[in-house]
Amino acid sequence: MGPRDAKKCFAQHFLEPAWVEKLLRAVAPAPDQTFLEIGPGRGALTRPLAARAGRVIAFEIDRDLVSALRDKAPRHLTIVEGDFLRVKADRLRDLLADSARATLRVVGNLPYNVASPILFKLVELHSAGIALADATVMLQREVADRLVASPGTRKYGVLSVLIGHVAGADRLFTLPPGAFRPMPKVHSAVVRLRFHAPDPPPADPAVFTAIVQAIFTRRRKTLANALLAYPAAGRQNVERQSFVPDLLRQAHLDGRRRPEMLEIAELVRLADVFASVSGRAVL
Repeated sequence: MGPRDAKKCFAQHFLEPAWVEKLLRAVAPAPDQTFLEIGPGRGALTRPLAARAGRVIAFEIDRDLVSALRDKAPRHLTIVEGDFLRVKADRLRDLLADSARATLRVVGNLPYNVASPILFKLVELHSAGIALADATVMLQREVADRLVASPGTRKYGVLSVLIGHVAGADRLFTLPPGAFRPMPKVHSAVVRLRFHAPDPPPADPAVFTAIVQAIFTRRRKTLANALLAYPAAGRQNVERQSFVPDLLRQAHLDGRRRPEMLEIAELVRLADVFASVSGRAVL
């Protein structure tokens, strides 16, 4: 592999210098901030980011790139070789031990094939007590559309709900295929996530997640019908036909509505009713 080649197995598309500067202006790093960078690649963003931020911890899965990144890296730039999706909260706390008082932010040009899992990983780390302030990430435009989608729109779904439950999402700007080398076949967008406590907090987060994932497999069905995709609801409804209608009444929800029409607070209310009736047994 030559120094400018990208590896298809890692879905690598390297950002061109002109767009690096635009991204830096959007991020506006400061000396009192620590950044987690996901996928630094050849360091086009990493080095200027390290020059402006207090500290940068960059996660790179490609060992060939890791060697180049570590060469002449400044003291406050830490290169971690490995898959960000595998990092544990305790490992991250160890890496951040010297930056405990700094504002913690995330930036990254996310590989298209694992962008959604990385977003959910950030949610997992935030839920585990890692005090993420925000994340500015480059994504395929279609994924960005789903992140910022509102109820009742075609793009509104699992990603919109589960990420929107713990983070506000704003699209900052879009990027054409020519902003990267090699050029991808799709347009991209930069989105900023601002993390906050779950709003509203569910009684059982696992039940909330499971119900959202289940009913959006039938997003165009009525809510009463879509809930049958949730295993416990389907089983209970076979045994007692009033089970789902009873719970919908308790949640003050019209079973004729479609899942894609529900606000996050309504979905939490629905999950709380299920959790109150059956708890972990409904999983």
